[in-house]
Parts: sequence; structure tokens; C-alpha cells
Amino acid sequence: MTAPTPPSPNHGPSRSAPSYDPWGSAPHGKDPGEEGYARASAGREVLEAAVVAAAVAVLGVALGLLWLWLAPRVPLISDGTAVYLKDSEGEETIGADGTFVLLALGVGALSGAAAFLARRRGGVGVVIGLAAGALAGSLLAWWLGVQLGPEQDVTAQARVVGEGRVFDAPLDLRAKGALLVWPLAALGVHLALTSLFGPRDPEPAHPLHPGWGPPPGGGEDRPGA
Repeated sequence: MTAPTPPSPNHGPSRSAPSYDPWGSAPHGKDPGEEGYARASAGREVLEAAVVAAAVAVLGVALGLLWLWLAPRVPLISDGTAVYLKDSEGEETIGADGTFVLLALGVGALSGAAAFLARRRGGVGVVIGLAAGALAGSLLAWWLGVQLGPEQDVTAQARVVGEGRVFDAPLDLRAKGALLVWPLAALGVHLALTSLFGPRDPEPAHPLHPGWGPPPGGGEDRPGA
């Protein structure tokens, strides 16, 4: 009898060749498809934020004009050497700030509701765009009201009207915190509407009753029960 011939090194599995395991874990690293989807999603969020911000900021023109129209005027008078308040105990000095705050609350509620109706599904882009646009609109309204309001140079205006004549003080916003009223109101209204009427995430199914939720009575199935 002859001794069995040892197997050739070319036959059988090679130790250096990688083996394929169909049940193994996925290779490390990100899927190119997932990366492309993430970039596209981020691009959509940025575009959506820019569109919402631009649309909301335009409302600053309406807010500025309303503020200019409704804000009470502060009467001043000159004696030829200095300018004084005609009514030192009047409340007109804080009336401009209060008018701006009330108008900003209304415009904020309107813009927050409009953003929700236009983009009911929500998203980070809508929230960022709403906040940025509201702040830009507040600044635009403030600037517009000041520019279109009474003359800013009080001394020059006193010379023009003459001694003992009453004229209006410049329109200004003394409490700069009023500029944040519009963004806060818009975000608050948008958050409230989203929590009440926004799309809901589906509730997870019960592991023992898929598709049916928890078993009746809230208890869990036990063997032999």
C-alpha cells in the first residue's frame, strides 16, 4: 500500500484570503448614499431657513410704518438757549416703546402662525429662519421708524421752529430689549401650534403584540396566563 498523498497547497481554503460572512456586521465607515442624503437634507434646511427669514423680515416694513403712525409724539419746546419737554410729567416718552412692543407681539403671532401653516411639518430650518427673520424685521422696523420720523437733530429743529414754538422729539426706541419681542412671540406661537397640531410620531408597537400596541389592561403576557 502507498501512503496517502498530502493535499496540494492550492486546494482548500487559503488562510490569507478573507472569508465572506453573509450574517456578519456591515463594514465600518459611512455609506456614501447616507452621506449624500445628509448633505442634501442639510442643503434643504439651509435653503428653507433663508426663504423663511426673508419672508418674515419683509414684515418689518409694515411694523415700522405702523409704529411711526401709532406711536405718540413727545412735544418739545425751546427757550432760545435749551430744549425742554413741554410736559415733563407726560407719558409720551415711554409710549413709543410700549407701542412698538404691542405691535411686535401682534406681528410675531402672525408670522409664527404663517410659518406653521406654510411648513406644517416643521424642521430646524423653519425655526432658525423664523427667529433670524423676526430679529432682522425688528431692526428694520426700528430703523425705518427713526428715519421717517421727526428730525433727529433737536438743536437744528429748535432753530428752525423758533423760540417758544412746540415741535416733536425724534422717534426712538429707548428700551432696546423690545427688539426681541417679535422673535420670542413668533417662536412661542410656532412652538404652541406645532405641539398642538403638528404631525405626530407613530407610537412604538408592543413587542408581544406588534401593530396592536400594549395588550388590554396594560399588563404583559406571561407563559401559562
